[in-house]
Amino acid sequence: MPKQLPKKDARGEGALRTKKKTNLFRLTSRSALDIINSLSAHIAILDHNGTILATNRAWVDFAKANKIQMRPDMVDVNYLEICDRALSDSAGKAGEVSEGIRALIKKKIDEFAIEYPCHSFHEKRWFYMRATRLSDSKPLRVVISHENITALKRAEEELRRQQVELKLQRQDLEETNTALKVLLKRRECDKHELEESMVSNVKELVFPYLAKLHNTRLNSREKTYLNIIESHLNEIVSPVLRKLSSKYLNLTPQEIQVASLVKGGKRTKEISRILFISENTVNFHHKRIRGKLGLKKKNTNMRAFLLSLEE
Repeated sequence: MPKQLPKKDARGEGALRTKKKTNLFRLTSRSALDIINSLSAHIAILDHNGTILATNRAWVDFAKANKIQMRPDMVDVNYLEICDRALSDSAGKAGEVSEGIRALIKKKIDEFAIEYPCHSFHEKRWFYMRATRLSDSKPLRVVISHENITALKRAEEELRRQQVELKLQRQDLEETNTALKVLLKRRECDKHELEESMVSNVKELVFPYLAKLHNTRLNSREKTYLNIIESHLNEIVSPVLRKLSSKYLNLTPQEIQVASLVKGGKRTKEISRILFISENTVNFHHKRIRGKLGLKKKNTNMRAFLLSLEE
């Protein structure tokens, strides 16, 4: 006959289960406390009346650093009453905080969050507060946390300052650009007025006397010089010489003289006689001018090229 096992004591098993649950609760509570103490946010747990049941290490350290006139952990202090007293002193957003927490307790909302300033005598500070109910907690518990966001707010202020500064700089640049456009337009107008004035003076004050000289008794050389003077004056008041001198700034003054005479149809002997230089010198200048005008290895007629500048 098999040996009969002894019956288990029901009361003993119940006590063992209770002990295990108690140990598990203590272990869980200790772990939760370690977790909230490791966080940088200032955390407090409130009951259904708004009374503080527990706070973390960051909360206590902040209270000590700011010399709050009560025990640093603020346990058994009613958080809502603190907010109400602050409201009566016209402090910041205390009224919104009080209303938000009461709405949480009454289960009208699931979460409440707000940013608020909390300046001290030594520095400006901003915090982000978040409050929520503990899920499946009986009795009801509310967890509130205050996170220091001063660095973020300062970064936002610096960004806004830079944006304002950039806007002002952009406005200054736009105003400067507008002023430069006005100055350039005025300079162009002055340039046209100066050109028109010069052309008018040459035509009205010089050409009439040249016409009178043509009617006087001049020898062949004098007539040639007079024609050259008249030709050069015509070039001055025309865009040809300006195009030649601006487009080919590397031409020497004598090369410009030779080029002008070539354009006027003068041959080497005539240019030599007019400028009092040898024909070899004229040919030398002729070659250099062709090279500088980009005609050295081309069959383009230099006189035709110079005349094309008038078009």
